[in-house]
Amino acid sequence: QRYVDLVVNPEVKQVFAMRAKIISSMRKFLDERGYLEVETPVLQPIYGGASARPFITHHNALDIDLYMRIANELYLKRLIVGGFDGVYEFSKDFRNEGMDKAHNPEFTMLELYVAYKDYEWMMKLVEEMITRVAMEVIGSTKVKFGENEIDFTPPWRRSGMLDLIKDYTGRDLSGKSEDELLKIARQLDVEIQPAFGMGKIIDEIFKERVEPFLIQPTLVTDYPRETSPLAKKHRSKEGLVERFELLANGMELCNAFSELNDPLDQRARFEDQLRLRSRGDEEAQVLDSDFLRALEYGMPPTAGLGVGIDRLTMLLTGQNSIRDVIFFPLMKPEK
Repeated sequence: QRYVDLVVNPEVKQVFAMRAKIISSMRKFLDERGYLEVETPVLQPIYGGASARPFITHHNALDIDLYMRIANELYLKRLIVGGFDGVYEFSKDFRNEGMDKAHNPEFTMLELYVAYKDYEWMMKLVEEMITRVAMEVIGSTKVKFGENEIDFTPPWRRSGMLDLIKDYTGRDLSGKSEDELLKIARQLDVEIQPAFGMGKIIDEIFKERVEPFLIQPTLVTDYPRETSPLAKKHRSKEGLVERFELLANGMELCNAFSELNDPLDQRARFEDQLRLRSRGDEEAQVLDSDFLRALEYGMPPTAGLGVGIDRLTMLLTGQNSIRDVIFFPLMKPEK
């Protein structure tokens, strides 16, 4: 009953006023750099741009099933193919997955794509943007969250995913076979589903044994190729891609790539995802033929970024649950 909450708790109003300021500050930052704010479809004939289960609906006039978007990535990349140098969108996305303090089935993302840039450039932009947002919204780069003070003053810590796993678990996962990874996961008490491939096993170990301990802002770089089917192969590290995530207070805030723009490699990655789907991975991505056709026309080297607006708002306003930064979060209906 948010209407009652707002009446009796003035501090709740302040949280949502700060949320609006966060979005306004980000929009101003991007507009100043000449990037174009755009809108892309919420209803999509093929869902893509992330690894997640979609919500399905039906269009009566065309008699076709459609999907609520899980991401707007593939449409924004089509606009880069079309000749825009930089586009962004604040989008409502929908993922048919579990709910916890950091996940709501309906959530808000900022996605940004800039031509002729890479993930190294995007790391610097993220540092600059979030530092500026923090200064404009709370007047400081230091945020008090529970017992922790989180300091967004750049430069932030940077470290490879495999390096962090080795630092926090003592296990070196580089070059390991799937059987070896499964054995290590069992030794670390990390639950692995039968459908998981090598990359997903590494990712699960990271989420369970490393992520909760990354309190200060950390740019985690160089992810397994298998878990990043839309990211460009790493220029020097075999089996990895040019991807980073920003983590703070044990929570993912941003995800970014040097975007894959080779249509042949992209088709092979989609086919790898289909094989994972055949093993039972319901979150594996699907093949989008029109997106592949767009890449065949030609997409320049591009850097892409996604920022979770709800989670960033949680952090800057000191809220423990995503439900406290969404006016009307999904709840179990009253009987």
